[in-house]
Amino acid sequence: MVHSNTDNNNQEENIPIKELKTIFPDAFLWGISTSSYQVEGAVNADKRGRSIWDTFSHTPGKTANGATGDTTCDQYHRYEEDIALMRTLGVKVYNFSIAWPRIYPEGKGQINIKGIDYYRRLIEALQRNKIQPVITLYHWDLPQSLQDLGGWELRDTAKYFSDYAQSCYQHLAQYIPLWCTLNEPWCDAFLGHLYGIHAPGKQNRQSAYSSTHHLLYAHGLAVQAFRDGAYPGKIGIKLNLETPKPASNSLEDRQAADRGADEPSRLFLNPLFAKAYPGRLLKAYPQITIPLKKNDEKISTKPPWDGILPHWDY
Repeated sequence: MVHSNTDNNNQEENIPIKELKTIFPDAFLWGISTSSYQVEGAVNADKRGRSIWDTFSHTPGKTANGATGDTTCDQYHRYEEDIALMRTLGVKVYNFSIAWPRIYPEGKGQINIKGIDYYRRLIEALQRNKIQPVITLYHWDLPQSLQDLGGWELRDTAKYFSDYAQSCYQHLAQYIPLWCTLNEPWCDAFLGHLYGIHAPGKQNRQSAYSSTHHLLYAHGLAVQAFRDGAYPGKIGIKLNLETPKPASNSLEDRQAADRGADEPSRLFLNPLFAKAYPGRLLKAYPQITIPLKKNDEKISTKPPWDGILPHWDY
């Protein structure tokens, strides 16, 4: 049996295993996912640059018990062991993220081939064990050198991301059937720039909205580069979306719940589907400006990107 707790009363609902095929088709990919800073360790190995999470986690009081990603699971050195465990578990798909500062230690400029070589070794080991690799290009570990220049508040960061993405395509696309540009950009923009509980630890709403726009612009540029290069495979984006439920069936509560989806969901979905940023949300914060410029229609790329992998909260 499996359990679901998404009903209105937050009570568990048993689902017989035999009924899962009606929910998940045979082509559905079951797998596991990690992020580079969570599992790789080896933060100083083979010319890797510093990321904003290195800086954030080494700042006193920012993480539980002062935890850092300096060592973690040490997958950088122990990936063969990790893959053996995956195979034992019957894992068929492994979605990992590439550490931008391993490929471009300064975020731009000279590529670090040792970083590329590591991911090629990881991919080849996965393939030997009949595990399909899926790559996420960005899981929040922006090179610190780019943060020092302005980070995601700076439009140029989107261009540097596109350059980094193209390098990954050129060296690794022959092995990869599925790509994700960004993992949960809301977290980077809002947890990192408004609430200050993720790197880079800022607390400014304008910073969050500027970062949101430039993250989405970076996604669009990276997808367009993938299309222009005619690389094999598919590409999309991972979003953590929310659909708030009204406290009651009253008009006031239903309207409040609808407004509650503007910032975590429509702020990201609208531009991806070639719509305007939600006007109701921007009216609520008249001091905020979205740094729109010419060619920003590339956020919604044509031909269209292949899909969204949603992580949905109710």
